[in-house]
Amino acid sequence: MTAPAITVPKSPKEKTAGLMYFPRMLDKIRLQAAGKLDAAYQENYGKGVDGWCTDFLRVPHPELEKRVAEGGTDEEIFEWCQTQGRGLNRTDIFVWNQFVLKLGWNDIATKVLERQKAEARMSDRADIVTLAGFMDADEGR
Repeated sequence: MTAPAITVPKSPKEKTAGLMYFPRMLDKIRLQAAGKLDAAYQENYGKGVDGWCTDFLRVPHPELEKRVAEGGTDEEIFEWCQTQGRGLNRTDIFVWNQFVLKLGWNDIATKVLERQKAEARMSDRADIVTLAGFMDADEGR
């Protein structure tokens, strides 16, 4: 008998209204609410990049969880964030996206990236230099 496949959230590079990572965070919230978020994601649920994203949006993660539970598309939930937190302009979105794309490359998250690569037996993967790159490789993208 084979083990059930793990449901992985969307790529951190996917976008809603131009904003990277947001769809991944919403996927994790939906999976958590359904009791299907794998244990590998529990340590940083609502923290790490999730926490930085909600801080950037100025919407507390527990409030976002409540809004996601009400239903709606990623775009509708993003619009809610725009009214509940701070409205993002195109420069804000550009800055956030660059942060997501470079996180782990010679910064505060480098040690986390190195640890995760070692745990996943990917330390030899010189092509993985960011957390977004690791997430995609680790999740088979």
